[in-house]
Amino acid sequence: MSGYSYTGGPSRCSAYWQEFTKCYASVDSPKECKLPRDDYLECVHRTKEKARNAQIQAEYVRRQAQALLDHKNELDAQADGVPTRVGLIPSPPAESK
Repeated sequence: MSGYSYTGGPSRCSAYWQEFTKCYASVDSPKECKLPRDDYLECVHRTKEKARNAQIQAEYVRRQAQALLDHKNELDAQADGVPTRVGLIPSPPAESK
């Protein structure tokens, strides 16, 4: 990893990479660097962030569907027993008294 982004500055994850390599170079067992490695991999792949975004999106869609259903039920309750005209059949002429 070069540590530079495509614009020439430091990459998004360079700080995590440096922390991981510093840990890896200073310990006897690579297992001791699990947390810096996990931080770096999360920064690169964003797996937790993507999972959280998918969860938020699913909840948003669920609430939108529930709101539509609630609105439909409310409209159905208002029109209970009252036929609504859609204008497809002409109404009979009104009788004058």
